[in-house]
Amino acid sequence: MLTAKENMRQTLIGGKPDRIVNQFEALHFAIHPFMMLDPEAKKGGPNVVNSWGVTRSFPENVPGAFPVHTPETIVCKDIEHWQDYVHAPSLKFPEELWAQCKETLYDPIDRDKAFATTLVVGGLFEMSHHLQGIEEALMNYLLYPDEMHDLIKYLADFELEMAEGICSHLHPDALFHHDDWGSEANSFLPTHVFEDFFIEPYQKIYKYYKDHGVEFIIHHSDSYGANLLPAMIEMGIDVWQGCMESNNNAELLKEYRGKIGFMGDIDNKSIDFTGWTQEDANRVARRAIERCQGQGFIPCITQGGPGSVFSGTYQALIDAIDDYNTEKFGFTREEQAAQRMPLQILFG
Repeated sequence: MLTAKENMRQTLIGGKPDRIVNQFEALHFAIHPFMMLDPEAKKGGPNVVNSWGVTRSFPENVPGAFPVHTPETIVCKDIEHWQDYVHAPSLKFPEELWAQCKETLYDPIDRDKAFATTLVVGGLFEMSHHLQGIEEALMNYLLYPDEMHDLIKYLADFELEMAEGICSHLHPDALFHHDDWGSEANSFLPTHVFEDFFIEPYQKIYKYYKDHGVEFIIHHSDSYGANLLPAMIEMGIDVWQGCMESNNNAELLKEYRGKIGFMGDIDNKSIDFTGWTQEDANRVARRAIERCQGQGFIPCITQGGPGSVFSGTYQALIDAIDDYNTEKFGFTREEQAAQRMPLQILFG
């Protein structure tokens, strides 16, 4: 029986997996010094200003933290003079902190069973609107393209410096990178605008990771993104995680299978709600598997990490996929659990 890591690898490379990959089972997430030190709002706590100067809030009644944009809190108040407002935080960390991060977060990962996966959140598009507000950013992409290109390059240079530190000190096997590019219905930017701004910088960032030992680039965008798939492939993304049901992933797989992996097709709204049951989890897991299964597809909740909004939902999906594998391939829950690291809950 293959380990979770090898089974995921075989699924993505068109090899010989021996069962359905179970969501995030083969990815063991670990952070890095910047995330360790960057202030973040806590659920139900006060607003927090992070290292970029962005004010973030996390009320009790919402599933995640978000930026606060008022005239007083907006960081970039004038895109034509963005250099006066936007100042990247330092990425110079003591060697002792890098060593602590490696010893406590990366070294304990069983790399036979799981990819040591670096988590990077707040990608180029998200940062562009966190700094100035989503409406302002979307208008500025069209009205001030030169200034926005310069801002994106500045953000990309920051990410490249971060990648250098991560790869030289932590040596991850995979990168899990967040940058939400759309709503459930469409991408935030027209396809040609998105391609103009983001293909080249992401090519550079993701190539750096691949050139320095990272096997798989997994990009999270829980959204509609069917129109962006050619750009994702050109960027060097190996897996699109968060592909919502609205994308009609079964049809996309007919065209893109073998070119990019898909990880999703189980929207939170389909299972992660008050009063959910194990029967609901069984139904949506089987539905995703049977309409999309095959090379390059991993059934997965579309949110950006192992977990859920409502307690227990993620484990219920694990059990549902394990049971499907028992039914179709003969492996018991216990045998499958033995081939992966203990359950890691990052969200929910």
